[in-house]
Amino acid sequence: MKVTKMQGLGNDYIYINCLEETVKDPAALARKISDRHFGVGSDGLVLILPCEEADFRMRMFNADGSEAEMCGNASRCVAKYIHDRGLSDKEEISLMTGAGIKLLKLSVKDGKTERVRVDMGEPELEAAKIPVLLPAGRVIGVPIVAAGQTFRITCVSMGNPHAVIFVEDADRFDVHGTGAQIEVHELFPRKTNVEFVTVKDRKHLRMRVWERGSGETLACGTGACASLVAAVLNGLSERKAILELNGGPLTVEWDPVTNHVFQEGPAEFVFDCEYAEED
Repeated sequence: MKVTKMQGLGNDYIYINCLEETVKDPAALARKISDRHFGVGSDGLVLILPCEEADFRMRMFNADGSEAEMCGNASRCVAKYIHDRGLSDKEEISLMTGAGIKLLKLSVKDGKTERVRVDMGEPELEAAKIPVLLPAGRVIGVPIVAAGQTFRITCVSMGNPHAVIFVEDADRFDVHGTGAQIEVHELFPRKTNVEFVTVKDRKHLRMRVWERGSGETLACGTGACASLVAAVLNGLSERKAILELNGGPLTVEWDPVTNHVFQEGPAEFVFDCEYAEED
């Protein structure tokens, strides 16, 4: 089986062109291929599929085999794969995801995609639709107990659930201990991604992320979008800011006219290889 490793700000996935390849059990394959000691090594698995409703379809699986609705970094890499491998010559691509159709605008130089701007759609702020098991309405600065401490969470869905916590120093924060507990907290029936954010100034946020099903990763596009929305809701930032992730900076904007969130960043090819699935 031909597979490709790509990364967006260090958020790395294995990509399979399912217009040519067939994956029988993607959840099992995600667990095996993502293992950084016995597999190829990645944050998960992404399948690129045909689609009637959009130009292409993306399915993504975390390293633990669980399927996620959406990944901003992966969607940028899918766009680069599609264009640079000649599957489409479009510079605006519609992509069906588990969170609906996303529109991807490519910045191409010398025939190669360098950056991609993704229309992530509208953020979902209602507790029941995120979902969070709290009374109806928005979840802004609500206290939660984890790791023996009380934190205030602001919850946003960008097609997948996020709990954003503002901290004094994200670089020194115990992301692993706290993130692991909040991910599986009883408030989140589908678990949650957890972002730990420090406000540098109103146009510059520092974010680390504990991703549901994968642990801490170098970047999370949906998490960056959720963090900006949460910062705006708490009066901490402008509607456009640079999110400094472990893997690098991502530009995020929450448009007040359309209510859509946009994220723009790089997508990079790492390598191609052959992977032999066990029977």
